[in-house]
Formats: sequence, C-alpha cells, structure tokens
Amino acid sequence: MFKDARILSILMIFIFILSACNLPSSAATPTAQSNAVFTAAALTVQAQLTRTVPFSTPTLPLSVVTNTPLSVPTLPATTRPPAASATPVCDQAQFVRDITIPDGSQISPGAAFTKTWRLRNAGACSWSGYTLVFDSGDLMGATSPQSIGSVAPGQEVDLSVNFTAPTSSGSYRSYWRIRNSSGVLIPVLGGTEGKSFFVDIKVSVVSSGFDLHTRAVDANWVSGASTLTFGGPETDPNGFAMYRNNQKLEDNSSPAKSLETYPQWVTDGAITGTYPAYRVVPGEHFKARIGFLLLSDGTCGSGNVKFQLNYKEGSASNSLGQWTETCDGSLRDIDVDLSSIAGRTVQFVLAVVANGTATQDQAIWVSPRVEIPG
Repeated sequence: MFKDARILSILMIFIFILSACNLPSSAATPTAQSNAVFTAAALTVQAQLTRTVPFSTPTLPLSVVTNTPLSVPTLPATTRPPAASATPVCDQAQFVRDITIPDGSQISPGAAFTKTWRLRNAGACSWSGYTLVFDSGDLMGATSPQSIGSVAPGQEVDLSVNFTAPTSSGSYRSYWRIRNSSGVLIPVLGGTEGKSFFVDIKVSVVSSGFDLHTRAVDANWVSGASTLTFGGPETDPNGFAMYRNNQKLEDNSSPAKSLETYPQWVTDGAITGTYPAYRVVPGEHFKARIGFLLLSDGTCGSGNVKFQLNYKEGSASNSLGQWTETCDGSLRDIDVDLSSIAGRTVQFVLAVVANGTATQDQAIWVSPRVEIPG
C-alpha cells in the first residue's frame, strides 16, 4: 500500500512539471539543466514500475510449441451380430417347362391327348408319397390324384396326365398342383399365382368329312354267303356292291354319285359294308338319299328292302337308323345327327336286308356322306 502511494505521488509531480512547462512564461528557453531534470524523473518512474509490477511470459505446453499432434483416444470397436441365414424351405416346387401340348394348342373335339410338365424339387425335403392333384378349371376326363414317386431335392421330374378334349368348341384350361404326404398343397415357383401349373387348349370344330361313296372301295363287303369284291359282277348270286354313277333311278334322276348294294339272292338276304375308322366331329350328320335303280323296262320292279346305318366301336355293332323302302317312284332323304357318337372313333356300316325275296332289290345310296350341314 505504501509503495502504491509513492508511485502515485511521483506520477502527480511529473504531470505537474509537464503542465508547468506548457504555461505561458516570459522566462527564457529551458536550459540543458532543466532537460536533465525531466529525463531523471522519467527514468525514476520507469524504474519504479519495473520493480513494482513484474511481467512474465506464459510457458505453453510442449505439444503446442512443437506442433505435435494430440493423440486421439481409441474407441472400442462396435460388435455387430452375424447376418441371419435364410431358413431352407422344405416343400417347394419349381415349374421348368412344358414338354407336350404348348399353351393354346388346337385339339380336335373329343380327342385324347397327354400333357406333360417338367418340374423341379426346389425344396430341402425329398418328395416321397407326394401326389399330382387337380386344382381347378376343366378336369377333361383326367384322373386325380396320381402318384409322383420319389424325387430328391434339386431333381427334375416329368409329370404326365391323360386328358380327353371336350366335344364343344372353346378354350379350356385345367390347373394342377402337388400335394405332400400330409395332404398339404405345396407352392410352385414360376407357377400361376405361385401355386399351380396348367394345360391350356383350344377345341375347334373342323370337319374333314367322310365320303362313304368314294370310300366304298375301301370298305369290307360281305353277305351271308361270303366276302364280296367291290365292283361286282352284278350277276353274283351272293350279292354285290358297285357304282351306278349317272344312271337313272326310280324318280328319273341321274345322280353323279350312286352306290348300289344288292343283297344275297335268298329270302331275307343281306349285304353289309364296313368302312375304315373315322373320328366323328361334333356337329356332323350322316346324309344320303335312298331308293332303287330304274330297270330296263322303265320301272323299279318289286324292290322292297330295309336300309340300315350302323356303326362298330371295337367289336360291338350299334344302330343309327333303319328305313324300309319300296319301289314307289321317289327317293327318301336321310339326315342323321351324329351327336351321340361325337368325338369317338367308329366304323360306319351300310347294310341292306331284303324283306322276303331279294328279287329286284337293286337298292341305291345316293351320295352317302358324313359332314357338318352348311
């Protein structure tokens, strides 16, 4: 405290002297002695300040002075849990491709066909006791379920189903799945909605027709006596079958396609012609005109027979129609709807049976044929 007072007193004296020097005076210019006084006072103040308030320069840390980088603390590494592995799927199939019957295939009405798919066991479990089963759509006469057999994981297998096409025109689809031994339907990679595979067909009514007049040479003609050779002769008492094209009939017409079938020359004699097999298309009809050949005297004589249209399927013979005709100067039109045998493969049989004696039973079929009426 005492030292501070002394310093303050010296400063005040110094300020007073300076102020005095600036006052107007008539005194002469300061001498060298007065300047020396001023200098001494200033030095005295400086010396006091130096002793009283010492100042020291702060010492910085070595790391700052030398620009040494500060060490960064090492944080413990974060421990992450291992990625979870995918759980294998036990039951899973994969559709590979169609082997037969590509989608949209044209199939004839009533035709039998076999669809085959190739699938892979895409699961981790073997297929044992698994079955192929119908899921939805059109069954088309197929059998369900069907055994698949043993299929190891990763193995491919061809699965086949026998179908019968519907007899009506249209598009048809049958969906199928695989069922495991526990009765559970398994998913199908690449399948419809991930669950099924299918067969897809189009049934169209396309009739090639069957001309029984032209194909008469291919039929097997027989009578009660023996097998007959097509073409006669017309004098054969065992009966005969031959063309009578462009010859006059009992109504005085001369059709371009006339087939004569004369029965064996005995009471209730008969003749039959069995044709090659033909698959009947839905919508087809058998059509013909029936009557008698005109005799040389301008009449048709005493002809009296039963005309028959039959068919054979395997060893069984069945009737499609029978018509009794006598010589009356006119022909009868025949039109038989074949819907009852549509889609089936049959052998048509033309037959003529004498009503009593076979004399003058020169029975004629005019343009017998199978077709879809136009």
